[in-house]
Amino acid sequence: MQIARSGIGPYVKSWSPGTVIEDDVLSAGPIAALSAVLDLPEPVAGPGDPLPQLWHWLHFLQWPAQRDLGDDGHPRHGHFLPPIPQRQRMFAGGRCEVAEPLRVGESTQRISSIGAVTTKQGSTGELLFVTIRSEYLQRGRTCVVEEQDIVYRSGRSAGRHPTALDTSAAPDSDEPWQLPLQPDPALLFRFSALTANAHRIHYDAPYAQGEEGYPGLVVHGPLLVLTMLELARRNAPNRLVRSVAYRLRRPAFVGEQLLASGTPSEGGTTLRIATHREQRHATAEVTFT
Repeated sequence: MQIARSGIGPYVKSWSPGTVIEDDVLSAGPIAALSAVLDLPEPVAGPGDPLPQLWHWLHFLQWPAQRDLGDDGHPRHGHFLPPIPQRQRMFAGGRCEVAEPLRVGESTQRISSIGAVTTKQGSTGELLFVTIRSEYLQRGRTCVVEEQDIVYRSGRSAGRHPTALDTSAAPDSDEPWQLPLQPDPALLFRFSALTANAHRIHYDAPYAQGEEGYPGLVVHGPLLVLTMLELARRNAPNRLVRSVAYRLRRPAFVGEQLLASGTPSEGGTTLRIATHREQRHATAEVTFT
């Protein structure tokens, strides 16, 4: 692990967390719950069925004690949380390779470790990029290998966000796959509960606006990613996903009219989330077997 010489660097110079091995059962309850949150007529999968890609985010959840949460709702400490002062966390993107789908109801092992750790100078200051690599095994076989890119900064920056939201304007697209979504506070609250996400920007509007400078509640990055993947699941139900690569580019906010859209090709599809003010809040590339 190499750290560039920088202001953040000294705090993580000796930071080298070891591998973590965890076990969980991919129970059907959270899958049925998220299906209901997404207004699906029935659960997307039951015991023995293949799990839609990245729905394993509903499992292997961490629930720290209430006293161990920071003022923003994030845990103060964690095995893969870098020891930098006034730590702010952003989910930037990730990749997932699928050897075979995970199965609902099966005992699953996750082996997680730190990948790349680098510092970069962004437009709003110095950033620390941390990649966490996780292998998911069932019946002794590696089914899924995932990498998540998390960005940290020390201290809060002045974000470039709209001062007001137009919740009546809808984005346009001529792409063949489309899925509209207009998230409300109840949806964000339920998704936070399903993913054990206590970050206050997703459910505490006065905090999100007064402390973090957002115009409203922030839509979860993972919710944007799962919404994009719903396009592939609904429009190509018989195609098996071999890989997913996604990037979160700009935050979207509660009440805004979002549109997930995609253009399929022979081997996969390109996906994006748009609002009337931004064409690519999130993007993804999916390949099929």
